Amino acid sequence: MHRSAAPSRRGFLLATAGAGAALGLAAAGPAAAGTRPRPHPRPFGRYGSPAARHTPKSLYVDPHGRGDFTSVQAAVDAAEGDGWTLVLAPGTYRETVSVDADRTGATWIGASGDPRDTVIVYDNAAGTPKPDGSGTLGTSGSATTTVRADGFTARGITFANDWLRADRPDWTGTQAVAIKVMGDRSAFHDCRFLGHQDTLYADTRDLGLFARQYYARCYVEGDVDFVFGRASAVYEDCHFRTLIRPDLDAAPYGFVFAPSTAGANPRGYLVVRGRVSSEAPDGYYKLARPWVPSSDTTARPMLTVRETQLGAGIDAVAPYANMRDDHPWQDQRFREYRNTGPGAATTVPENRPQLTRAEAAAHTRQAYLGDWRPYERRR
Repeated sequence: MHRSAAPSRRGFLLATAGAGAALGLAAAGPAAAGTRPRPHPRPFGRYGSPAARHTPKSLYVDPHGRGDFTSVQAAVDAAEGDGWTLVLAPGTYRETVSVDADRTGATWIGASGDPRDTVIVYDNAAGTPKPDGSGTLGTSGSATTTVRADGFTARGITFANDWLRADRPDWTGTQAVAIKVMGDRSAFHDCRFLGHQDTLYADTRDLGLFARQYYARCYVEGDVDFVFGRASAVYEDCHFRTLIRPDLDAAPYGFVFAPSTAGANPRGYLVVRGRVSSEAPDGYYKLARPWVPSSDTTARPMLTVRETQLGAGIDAVAPYANMRDDHPWQDQRFREYRNTGPGAATTVPENRPQLTRAEAAAHTRQAYLGDWRPYERRR
């Protein structure tokens, strides 16, 4: 395989979305990061407008100038305090966005309801030099969107990072985060997360915060550790897609999950009724590997995957691997329950730790999220 074959979302940024389902669930290749080029006649749909706000704390963003702001970050800066709603008109917002911890209870809505229409995208990587010349951005600094605040909700939006290894084959800092989420009670409904390495960083602000996050009917794609971090996160009815690696000629291409759950946290990542598909050859991906970062050597990564369809892209013989040999995956909290598909076949039982029926009763969205019930909320 040659680098010239590398898929580039950048070429899709102004292209009409393909014939797949709204979240790219039927897509044969990498999901298009971009949006339809035409401006919509009613950019904010049923969510009002600057002339008819739904609430005094509603702000409207439109790249074509029909809202309060043309950039998402400008709207975030104006939304000081708690409880603001940002309605994003269809468009491609090429920018980095940061939500500080004091901007709590924010809601972002993609006005059309189709996440392909509203895209926040940039192309920083961990190896990108800082503007002041003091080094490189690092993994966290590469994020297109960073959310530190509690109580954040997003609906119908694509968060993307379209940096490509093929552009800089000499770089070692190839992590390129689409979004880093650190707050408690962070919910994403019908969203897409597009990238390659380290796409979705479901994390916390500090070791002592067991941040709860909820992802419903979302689509996530990437190659290396593309869902990672130490949050207590539930992924319900989500689709995870593994990509081709034109820079590699042999397996493994990468890993879907890389949790770094704090040792004191009884809840890590929970995948319920999901789907893992692949455009790579059969068996070229591992389901997960544990991340025990140097900043927290007492971490005990936790992942439960239950009632999920695992496609042939997952290595059924050895679905887990070590990130570092001194922290073997067998010592972590990896479990499965009633998964289906060729990638779920139990050919080597010791490589596929299973929950009992009684144990599975403790691995539900209610158990992980407690008194917070975003799956019942309609905002």
